[in-house]
Amino acid sequence: MSTGSYYVYILASRHHGTIYIGVTNDIRARLELHRSGRGSEFVRKYGVFRLVHVEAFATPQEAIAREKQLKFWKRDWKIKLIEEENPDWNDRSGLI
Repeated sequence: MSTGSYYVYILASRHHGTIYIGVTNDIRARLELHRSGRGSEFVRKYGVFRLVHVEAFATPQEAIAREKQLKFWKRDWKIKLIEEENPDWNDRSGLI
């Protein structure tokens, strides 16, 4: 993962499971919120806690633009993006 202050991340419930896309300036704190059930109603409801993809950006504008782009992508495109660097959908939270 490249260095940057703003992150777009993809969480999954499991391999090819439910996907959630978010943006943050503190990926560790955001993951902690999600995993404690306070980050998002959707994440809590569907058990979407596995960090499967992260992209770093220098500015919030870049990160927000990328988040919006990814949210409009077809599911197949999102899966391809995840599997390019994480074919087994492993939890990458230990790498951040």
